[in-house]
Amino acid sequence: MRFRKFAGTHGGRIVLAAVPVAVVSTLLMAGVAQGAVPVSFAVSGSQFQISASKLEGSGFSQYAGVAPDTAGTDHQVAIANIKSATLADLCQSVVTDTPLGKVGMLITAGGGGSPASASDLQIGMTDLKGDSQFGNIRIGVDASAVNTAAKGTAGDFAQDADTVTISNLQQTAWSTQASVFTLTGMHVQLTDGSKGCF
Repeated sequence: MRFRKFAGTHGGRIVLAAVPVAVVSTLLMAGVAQGAVPVSFAVSGSQFQISASKLEGSGFSQYAGVAPDTAGTDHQVAIANIKSATLADLCQSVVTDTPLGKVGMLITAGGGGSPASASDLQIGMTDLKGDSQFGNIRIGVDASAVNTAAKGTAGDFAQDADTVTISNLQQTAWSTQASVFTLTGMHVQLTDGSKGCF
């Protein structure tokens, strides 16, 4: 896996994500002094929204990364890996500017008590909100030694956990990938761009 260097990166640490954990909020700090692990494909020029009433997963890690686009621009992200996950009431939405104006795409799945599921899920995100609970969490572990197959850069700050549960999930991301993504009851619709997941 190749590594990229941030242009103009400070020699210290940057705040990547604030994850509320039950009553106590834990602030995740991630180091990108010399580089970060990239998302493994070129992203589009648009971020998108993801929401779910509940995400439950096992095999979790999070660390600093970049999401490169086709123009060669690197976007700073927090990379979250989940070995196995279920997502109830899943929603994904994106809005794109076109010559005809704004066009949106809204995808829903996992309702009616039959959640969507994903294996080897990896998300390159810029914002995350929700009520979270972690089982056997380690905060401050070296990113190259997290408990998932995907790992970060040696020396960088990371966290990992055996299990993760996030209720009322709201997330903004550049990328999502999985080895298998099962969308039960999937519905895809085009919108005028005014309707998103949150």
